[in-house]
Amino acid sequence: MKVFGAIGARRGTTVLVLGAARSAILTQGFRPFFLAAALWAILGIALWIAMLTTGLAMPSRFDPLTWHIHEMLFGFVMAAVGGFLLTAIPNWTKRPPIAGAALALLAGLWLLGRIACLVSTFLPAGVAMLIDLAFPAALVVTAAREIAAGRNWRNLPMVLPALVLGTANALMHLEADGAAVPLGIGWRLGLATTLILISVISSRIVPTFTRNWLVKRGAAALPAASGWIDRASLGLLHAGLILWAALPDFAPVGALLLCAAAVNCVRLHRWRGIATRAEPLLLILHVGYGWVIAGSALLGLSLLGGPIPQTAALHTLTVGAIGTMILAVMTRATRGHTGRPLSADPATKLIYIFIGLAAVTRVAAAFAGGWTVPLLVGSAGLWIAAFGGFLWAYGAMLLRPGAAE
Repeated sequence: MKVFGAIGARRGTTVLVLGAARSAILTQGFRPFFLAAALWAILGIALWIAMLTTGLAMPSRFDPLTWHIHEMLFGFVMAAVGGFLLTAIPNWTKRPPIAGAALALLAGLWLLGRIACLVSTFLPAGVAMLIDLAFPAALVVTAAREIAAGRNWRNLPMVLPALVLGTANALMHLEADGAAVPLGIGWRLGLATTLILISVISSRIVPTFTRNWLVKRGAAALPAASGWIDRASLGLLHAGLILWAALPDFAPVGALLLCAAAVNCVRLHRWRGIATRAEPLLLILHVGYGWVIAGSALLGLSLLGGPIPQTAALHTLTVGAIGTMILAVMTRATRGHTGRPLSADPATKLIYIFIGLAAVTRVAAAFAGGWTVPLLVGSAGLWIAAFGGFLWAYGAMLLRPGAAE
């Protein structure tokens, strides 16, 4: 009888844990979408490396390279953007977060989009595009409605990147279906928009978090107040990225991007990142913005005819800047919104090391000649280790109610 009682107790505990996970996962936007971003980061790269090394082909209207680009931008990145927006908006508006069935519907639309793109050859032309665009459309409508209901007009422009990402996604589908659109305009616009969003979010959170952390420690030297150099750095960077998306072979854009990188380097120095080296959860935000600067500079040199393969610049911006900043935001937001200390534990530090090594290895592959494929595989393994580490260290936090809930 004791044995049966113990089994029953274990079953009861399991049911309670599963029930808590089901109830927690749909309480805030960061929970399902950060999980989705990490899972798709792993699966998407694993499938891409399998296609690259074995010749495996998916039943997709996208060729393997285009599918890889599309799914990293409009699968992985869009999940992270959705998680960020749906979590930030309640803070901006003081309204309850999108939760329950509405949140489940948004997550389901994102998932349907991934499936449709993977098997789009089985669908009539245009159907996969409509299914895939349902999520960004629903996200834009939901975010705009919540901001308008909270009369938080200051943050209404934050919806615009999601709208432009949806447009860029449509352009990639149209190009794959044979429509007369400029070659590669969809993915370039998507990448430029993601980097612009990162620069805007960084402007809000990096100096603020740094200032708060330094003030608590009694530091005298704090991040400089926002001023003309911040406006100039964003204006130059945004102009350079938008012009590159539209005119990818126009050499003068390279000079603009180099100028933007230089001014943003000064800006990053003014944020006092070196003073945060004792706290990796904060330092990683500065590192992520540093990757944006490095990638912009390399892209500028590439456009000006320098000895820089464009793929090196692009992966500095994607694996380096986007991968690092998404992990930085996901780890910090998850800890903060579940009541954990805002400090990096050993697992979090390891995640940051893995993503940094993945970026360095991927950029090195562009220069490696005969070592390109082994370095690509190595970078993919490190990328998978970074996001797998996030799932291992943060999965339970996302699935279960936090200490503050």
